[in-house]
Amino acid sequence: MTNRPPSGTRVIPTLRYEDARAAIEWLGTAFGFEPRLVVPGDDESVIHAQLVVGDIMIMLGSVRDDEFGRLQRPPRMIGGGVGTQSPYIIVDDPDAHYARAVAAGAEIVMDIADQAHGGRAYSCRDPEGHLWNFGSYDPWAVT
Repeated sequence: MTNRPPSGTRVIPTLRYEDARAAIEWLGTAFGFEPRLVVPGDDESVIHAQLVVGDIMIMLGSVRDDEFGRLQRPPRMIGGGVGTQSPYIIVDDPDAHYARAVAAGAEIVMDIADQAHGGRAYSCRDPEGHLWNFGSYDPWAVT
């Protein structure tokens, strides 16, 4: 029995990338995300993209100097290292997911391990410094 919300979450992480097209490709290779929608801009930029894996969605776009763009930058553009938030994504097989991320060159910042609160998880950074967390712990599951 689970207390999971209907398919299609209402919280969707959004990210900005200096090279959004390269990020889309890397996020597919490393984490399995597939483009659902990509709105191209001028000069190889991406105005808006939706990437999905299963019922999980993220949105991203190129760094730009507009009203919203001035509010969000990739971590490496602002000194890197520390962020104010990061997505946690539930995966069925965290060890296989970890191996895929490592093979794609993800920077592992917390190695895969069993967690005190349940499940198995790891944390990594993508090529532009965004922090990602993946694990088998499902906070929606009723124990």
